[in-house]
Amino acid sequence: MSNLAHKYNQQRVETQQQTQVQVKTVRRHAKITLGEKFLAMLLIAFVAIMAVQIISAQAQIYEVNKNIEDVKSAIHEKQKINGDLESQVKELQSPERVMKIAKNSGLDLNENNVRVVEKK
Repeated sequence: MSNLAHKYNQQRVETQQQTQVQVKTVRRHAKITLGEKFLAMLLIAFVAIMAVQIISAQAQIYEVNKNIEDVKSAIHEKQKINGDLESQVKELQSPERVMKIAKNSGLDLNENNVRVVEKK
């Protein structure tokens, strides 16, 4: 082999070594598998369903509290009306009023026929 052929072979071997050294390693990102996608979708669906359930429960609690407040206000009004009616009953049962109506009707008070009855 001649000197020129030997140089050519040597250059060719060097260039092959250089090209092999220059090869860059490309790192591939791990692909998401089908099972992982399925699990992620299940997790997202579960979170969405739970969020809807929590909002629904809070809405029901709000509705029940509103109804309770409405009932409380109705009870308060009825108690107020009952108090007014009790005061009217006391006014109508007063002895002075009973005596006035009796005198207007022509009845007389006879002390001998009056009996005092006590409540027990």
